[in-house]
Amino acid sequence: MTNTHTRIARRLMASTALFTAMAAMPALAQQAAPQDTGANEAGEPIIVTGSRIRRPESDNAAPVSVIGQQAVIDRGYTSAADALNDLPSNVPVLNQADGSGEASGSGIQAPNLFGLGAGRTLTLVNGRRMVTSSSGIGDPGGVGDAQVDSNIIPLGLLERVEVYQGGGAAVYGSDAIAGVVNYILKSDFTGLVLDGQTGISGRGDYATYSLRGTAGTNFAGGRGNVAIDVGWSKSPILRFSDRPLSNLGRLTVSNSADTGPSDGIPSVKEIFNAAFWPFNGNGVIFTRPAPPPNFLARNASGSALQFDSAGNVVAYNTGTIQGIPFASGGDGFAYQELAGLRTGVERYTANLIGHYDLTDRMKISTELLFARTTGSEIPQGNSRTTLNAGTYAGPIAFTINNGFLTAQAKAALSAISPTFAAGAPMYLSKYFYDLVPDATRTTTTDTYRALVTLDGDFDIGARNFYWSVSGSYGRVEGKQRTWEVINSRYNNAINAVLSGGKVVCAINADAVTTNDDASCAPINPFGRGNVSQAARDYVSTRAGMDWTNEQVDLLATLGGSLFSLPMGDVAFSTAYEHRDEKARFSPLAANLQGTFGDGSTQIAQSGGYNTDELSAELSIPLVGKDFTLPLVKALELKGAFRYVDNSLAGSENVWDVGLRWEVTSGLTLRGSRSRNFRAPTLTQLLAPTSSGLGSVGFDPCDADRINSGPNPANRRANCLALFAANPGYGVDPDGTGAGLSAAQRLARFQDPAENFSIATITSGGNRGLRNEISDTLTYGFVFQPRFVPGLTVSADRVQIDLKDGLSPFTTEDFMAACYDEATPDAAVCSAFSRIANPSATAIGGSVLTGTTTTFNAGVIKYRGESYMIDYRFALADVFGGGDIGKLGLRAVATHNALLTRSVTGTTFTRTDDTYLSPKWVGQFNAVYDKGPFRLTYQLDYRGRTRSAANATIETTPTPMLSANVVHSISTQYDLGNFALRAGVDNFTDKAPSYPQIAYGDILGRRFFVGATIKLK
Repeated sequence: MTNTHTRIARRLMASTALFTAMAAMPALAQQAAPQDTGANEAGEPIIVTGSRIRRPESDNAAPVSVIGQQAVIDRGYTSAADALNDLPSNVPVLNQADGSGEASGSGIQAPNLFGLGAGRTLTLVNGRRMVTSSSGIGDPGGVGDAQVDSNIIPLGLLERVEVYQGGGAAVYGSDAIAGVVNYILKSDFTGLVLDGQTGISGRGDYATYSLRGTAGTNFAGGRGNVAIDVGWSKSPILRFSDRPLSNLGRLTVSNSADTGPSDGIPSVKEIFNAAFWPFNGNGVIFTRPAPPPNFLARNASGSALQFDSAGNVVAYNTGTIQGIPFASGGDGFAYQELAGLRTGVERYTANLIGHYDLTDRMKISTELLFARTTGSEIPQGNSRTTLNAGTYAGPIAFTINNGFLTAQAKAALSAISPTFAAGAPMYLSKYFYDLVPDATRTTTTDTYRALVTLDGDFDIGARNFYWSVSGSYGRVEGKQRTWEVINSRYNNAINAVLSGGKVVCAINADAVTTNDDASCAPINPFGRGNVSQAARDYVSTRAGMDWTNEQVDLLATLGGSLFSLPMGDVAFSTAYEHRDEKARFSPLAANLQGTFGDGSTQIAQSGGYNTDELSAELSIPLVGKDFTLPLVKALELKGAFRYVDNSLAGSENVWDVGLRWEVTSGLTLRGSRSRNFRAPTLTQLLAPTSSGLGSVGFDPCDADRINSGPNPANRRANCLALFAANPGYGVDPDGTGAGLSAAQRLARFQDPAENFSIATITSGGNRGLRNEISDTLTYGFVFQPRFVPGLTVSADRVQIDLKDGLSPFTTEDFMAACYDEATPDAAVCSAFSRIANPSATAIGGSVLTGTTTTFNAGVIKYRGESYMIDYRFALADVFGGGDIGKLGLRAVATHNALLTRSVTGTTFTRTDDTYLSPKWVGQFNAVYDKGPFRLTYQLDYRGRTRSAANATIETTPTPMLSANVVHSISTQYDLGNFALRAGVDNFTDKAPSYPQIAYGDILGRRFFVGATIKLK
């Protein structure tokens, strides 16, 4: 046994002995203080997120925001994710596409405090960890984060959500970098509550529904309580064409009017009704399998050609071509049809909570959870185009012998091409709407969790100590499903010929011998909607992956008062936690065999790790009680330490030191300094190596981006040197560009690998990953003046510096690191390669191979502040008279002063003052209560910001986004056993700030009505 294992074994034996002795102590005559599941009543100590020490009030040294259940009711939220998305310090996770062509997401929604990444915010339920919901495979950017889906939280049992902002790893462990979100459930529930709600947008779409029922009762003379909650909710898929802003089909393309990097003219220009002119759903006809416009088949009058729905050849309007592959207008494939805008989500939840007082000083409790969340999204579909020539998704070669060609089509094509009449092929560039049974991709996660806790208290002398021992088992069974096309069967079915007066599958497009696969059903590719059901069934296969995440967590805590000082009691809490994490990924047969797509095979994988963790907290009063000083009514020092031993990532020591200074009654200053960490996930560590075709993201040397980025001068100089050293770079397949200077070729270079899956991408895990580390500083004040009862003002600064970040290196990142550095690392630049010379289908300089993996290289710096003003008062106190109701006013805001990150640790990109992290995000709430009547108003504010990092008029025609303000109202009337509510979200129908569809509310005006039946 190693020394480390020996130390761990000794700690385990000591902890076991300690808690066994505690559990065996006699129960004496004092009731234990409640757990962190309810509000502070009558001064009873509670646990507030950020510490396991029970306190008489919320007096943490770091800021904590609270979202109560009433806020969920007021706004008509159907999930806890909706409530979190309203928090100014949290970057909303909406399952919404960004317009880049990527799909809208799996349906999982997890908190993302300060925009540092969802994997850097820890999720707890009643102060305890949850099992990871996501697979980590296929995450945007390949981050492989561990995320807990907010959709699984039972709203009927939710008491409140506490959000600890800035750190928390010393108390709770891995992932608490940006902070901690703690869902606190009700500890006692009696009666029966039935709730239903429905909503619809002002455009008559986006119908939402939710139903839930909660029932609870006391038993054993009040010694126990048990409650159950079941719920269901549903929201639909939304398409880009469903909203005016997203339906603009706006893109930016190279601007020929641009004369240089300082002329005040953007290097790109806007186009609308953007379309991929080389293909559409009918099928665009080419004479060669390559996308240049001069290869379009044209009739005698010079018009390009396509098929219509009847299979006849008709004129094709390319629109105004803006290079390859985009055009403005025309009959090409509309850009907004490439993927869905919003993911549809359906969720079912079932929860049971209960507790029983074994004695007056010992209680057993349990939490049982089941949740099923299904997300349905529209990913990019099945295209067979000239843009992908030479790949599995290349254009369809067809000859005059194709059995589905109409007489009109044969005559029209023969007239323009005598070689076609003689049997030579032409090429069809097409997007299939009907090649598979269903174009949606679904992700379903079933979450199971069981927790048992034994807790109590005991006295030693005059001192009281509280303890808790809990064990939980969590399991997520996930599956992702989509329909894909079997390459070999597609190749059989697309070759269709006449045989005996019947269209059958052929071996070759120009053969008359039928295919020996008796089940083959031929595909009619000419025109939209002509694929038969038999052909669809023949070529389609179910593809996807199953995954299982398992977590076993054992937690034991002991806390209380060590001794008393004249200034107050010295309080402590210690904890031991052991956690086992396992994951298994099982691709379906089609994925294992590589029968679809680029033919790359996937590999089943599994793995796990365990951690043993010891932590301790101490709260020391330095001034207070019987010992005070001028301007120091109370001064308290808080410290926390955690030792972590991870079987894969190694050991780590993290800590937290905080100070709370009560200057006078009503004014408190607070601050904390902490070291936090995040362990690499199983996906980041163990993902198997695989290679397949994919797009490479933004190419820094592309003409659209050559003058942008964090270091434009370095980028331009490095790309220019690259093109000077390679005369074939920037030359089109037809030779266009040959003989031009390096600067001229660079100025016209458009890399098709940006948008299409033509580069070979190698991806995999990295077993050498270490923990990422952050240093966090928070400081601020809380002001509650006696002369204004009901007023609370707080402000807190948050500073986070992360190093050794678990960075998802994509090909785009490697390229940016290579070209944006004055002296780039050769290893970084060798992670991708380019095509040396143009070929029949490839542009010289296009990216040929790329890499995706995870490294400990990232650096993130965040600086910001959180502000809150809360004022609650009876109107009669201000205006006089009788009971005229109560008014609550609350304003919260987050100022993001700096958010800069580097994948490689050298080249930084600032995303503060962009739509991803605007300088100011705020919210104002007004609540009026009088008896059974309640009226609420909410204003959501996003300040004026840049459209992208480093955006200027030189790089974009719209460098700034206007401020965005959304108003919402709701009302509720409570008749005792029956309550009605109704509301309007975004009642002015405010669209997102042009042109960014994610900067604001794309859903527009929405109405909801709900009813609650309450029975005792």
